[in-house]
Amino acid sequence: MSYKQFCPIAKAMEVLGEKWTLLIIRELLMNTTRFNEFQKALSQMSPTLLTKRLKQLEDNGLLVKKKVPGQKGFEYFPTEACQELFPVVEQIGIWGMRWLRHQMTEDDFDLSLLMLYLERSIQTDKLVGRETVIRFNFIDVKDYPNWWIVISGNDIDVCTHNPGKEVDVYFTVSVKTMCLLWMGEISYKKAISEGNLVLVGPRSLTRNVSDWLKPSLFADIPPAKEILPTSQVET
Repeated sequence: MSYKQFCPIAKAMEVLGEKWTLLIIRELLMNTTRFNEFQKALSQMSPTLLTKRLKQLEDNGLLVKKKVPGQKGFEYFPTEACQELFPVVEQIGIWGMRWLRHQMTEDDFDLSLLMLYLERSIQTDKLVGRETVIRFNFIDVKDYPNWWIVISGNDIDVCTHNPGKEVDVYFTVSVKTMCLLWMGEISYKKAISEGNLVLVGPRSLTRNVSDWLKPSLFADIPPAKEILPTSQVET
């Protein structure tokens, strides 16, 4: 794709403007390295297209593809050019939270992505003991409604099959509500009081979940309607 313009924005969009490309960059910047990890984060993207986009990013100097030592497969690492895009991606996220949060639909609440983000959000240094097990029962999910996060030291595993371990905290909640909680759209206190969340476990873990389950980077971004006159938001 070429816009045939000397403008640096046009040249940048020739590399970054393809569908899924910025989301792959998002994952590179969040330390995603393996092909199956990209697939987990981008579950609606076909493996063929993912392979194509990764090759395009490699050809344009935004990632380095390296063979996994002693194993099959490859790992992908961001180059300096890719890392320099972090503030760009961050600002796009801020803009999206401010201006487009009201456009989310039921289809946007992706369970696989939610669990990946929850896994990344665990603050292991805020947990006590050698192991902590969290169980989620998603009341609006037919297939695999139960998910577990097992934290052992700094190792975090997410599974859809019972790991056979004693559970410390139980979440009974819808996918949408859990997404909104993680994004900071609603508080745990409000979700519990309105009956949208049942949280069971010791008070040391349930009284302030955000201490050990860090909310989204964009959780504190106010929507445009809270900072601008209504006429400007609607324009």
